[in-house]
Amino acid sequence: MIIIRPIRSSDYDALHTIAIESGHGFTSLPINEELLQNRISHSEASFAKSVTEPGNEGYLFVMEDTKTGQVVGTSGIEAAVGLDDAFYHYHLGKVVHSSRKLNIYNTVETLSLCNDYTGSTEICTLFLSEKYRKNKNGRFLSRMRFLFIAEHLERFSDTVIAEMRGVSDENGRSPFWDWLEEHFFSMDFPTADYLTGIGKKVFIAELMPKYPIYVNLLSKDAQKVINQVHKNTKPALRLLEAEGFSKRGYVDIFDAGPTVEAQTRDIRSVHENLRCQVIIGEVSSKDRYIICNTQVENFRAVQSPISLRETAKQAVIPADVAEALMVNEGDWIRVIAN
Repeated sequence: MIIIRPIRSSDYDALHTIAIESGHGFTSLPINEELLQNRISHSEASFAKSVTEPGNEGYLFVMEDTKTGQVVGTSGIEAAVGLDDAFYHYHLGKVVHSSRKLNIYNTVETLSLCNDYTGSTEICTLFLSEKYRKNKNGRFLSRMRFLFIAEHLERFSDTVIAEMRGVSDENGRSPFWDWLEEHFFSMDFPTADYLTGIGKKVFIAELMPKYPIYVNLLSKDAQKVINQVHKNTKPALRLLEAEGFSKRGYVDIFDAGPTVEAQTRDIRSVHENLRCQVIIGEVSSKDRYIICNTQVENFRAVQSPISLRETAKQAVIPADVAEALMVNEGDWIRVIAN
């Protein structure tokens, strides 16, 4: 069975492998033993913590194939970004240059450095091993986070964002960064991306242009990739758009990939899921649902057919699913069709 659970210290080797497989542009998982160990420890502390409002908690989940014991994917939630380290974006804006006397009117796009998303909840660190990209596992790994948020709203902000990976090639070359590197940074994209991933962000404030950048002054290649996603990220973007996320003109400062946002309670999986009491029994239905328990430290989620009794707010689930979810008859679960 495929389950999703909180990460634990024994998952370090699997997380390190995922960090390697994820490649360039996956800032939240740098290939650094100390940082990965800290990420796991911070997640364990966050799941164990009693919370009444979002703070610097970070929740990291893993997908496990219980048949083999192998960890095959991960996804995460940062409760409130930018509280400890500055959280930078570029905001796409416009300025108008006009002259009535000469009858000239020109609109120019600009990029302005900002910290507008400070305090927002971020869904992040989504990666699934290629062998397991089937049976809607990717959707499961992404959407189950919204069930966790729905059950524990006090832990999260009113706004949820997701940074989409921008355009770069197989060697980590970003056309947008190439322009910044040439004029301001004098370091390649993988190096800048890695420094950010390990928390060394001071160089951004020191070297980043202090004034808005006129987009039409960038190279043509750089202009083309602004607000565009990496080809491997397109399915993740479509999934989030189906959940109600949209672009608001904010892009990553390194690769110019878009950041999408949604109001937490408006996210489809947050407001459309059902909270039901468990009945353990035989299930004849073939319709598969994402199902999770209502716990924090012992959170579990699976995909399985269930029989819904919506009027009674009950769900019939198989015994093996109940065992995987660590629930008994009469306990509460959240479900949504996948």
